[in-house]
Amino acid sequence: MEQLKGTGVALVTPFTEQGQVDVPALGRIVEHCIAGGVDYLVALGTTAEAVTLTTAEKRIVMDTIAHVNADRLPLVIGIGGNNTLAVVQELQTLDLSRFTAILSVSPYYNRPTQEGIYQHFKAIAQASSLPIIVYNVPGRTGSNVLPETTVRLANDFTNIVAIKEACGQLQQVMQLIAKRPHGFLVLSGDDLTALPALLAGAEGVISVLGQGYPRAFSDMVQQGLNGNALPAYRQFYTLQEAMELIFEEGNPAGIKAVFEILGLSGAAVRLPLLEASQGLKTKLMQFHTSLMGLPV
Repeated sequence: MEQLKGTGVALVTPFTEQGQVDVPALGRIVEHCIAGGVDYLVALGTTAEAVTLTTAEKRIVMDTIAHVNADRLPLVIGIGGNNTLAVVQELQTLDLSRFTAILSVSPYYNRPTQEGIYQHFKAIAQASSLPIIVYNVPGRTGSNVLPETTVRLANDFTNIVAIKEACGQLQQVMQLIAKRPHGFLVLSGDDLTALPALLAGAEGVISVLGQGYPRAFSDMVQQGLNGNALPAYRQFYTLQEAMELIFEEGNPAGIKAVFEILGLSGAAVRLPLLEASQGLKTKLMQFHTSLMGLPV
């Protein structure tokens, strides 16, 4: 799956002041990312606040991204949850013809065993017409997809082609890189540890900050993929403060504040999340001002 290598970005869902999906703003963000050189776009993931969107709103987001993208970049769509049967039904009823792959999060809240996680993704693999990226994010789901489970899934199902690994433990990422079957992709799901993962053998990242500063982030990723550690780390240190700040008050409040600074969209989020505080916005503006003159 060469199309899933490099820099993917987990797109936000911008909202109007009235709380509706801001279609023009979403279009501007898509264009911003494409112009910045990212490799593919991810719709309706965690950063998109997908769990707070209605079915109709999800359709608007899907259609807007696909229309603005106009087949320029591969598209990945988030389809997952903690009700296996509901996820399977969604896969069987949605028109996914415009998408390259699905990103499916490990079941949250239920806290299944490793065998339960395996059986969940087995059902998804048998129902999906598209390649699948497993999404491991223990900080949100309450359970960790261990490398042994990921490798088992990769060996047993040819359409499980990658993992977005956001465990936050570089040792686990390296264990997975060492044990995975040939051709299976390890994609970082954590901006702060993405570069070490790339230098250790991962193939890419699905990023949050990358949509705000796509050119600088994509350059860092490419340098890492090419094994150019020193220039990659120079770019990393340019972006490091923002990688930390955008998660200071939760995701996607921070990255939406960045888009407000960039003039691409408002900073509104949906409850139970809150819009970034003025203090955080001030720090992000100071960071942005420090980048003046740099290709970001």
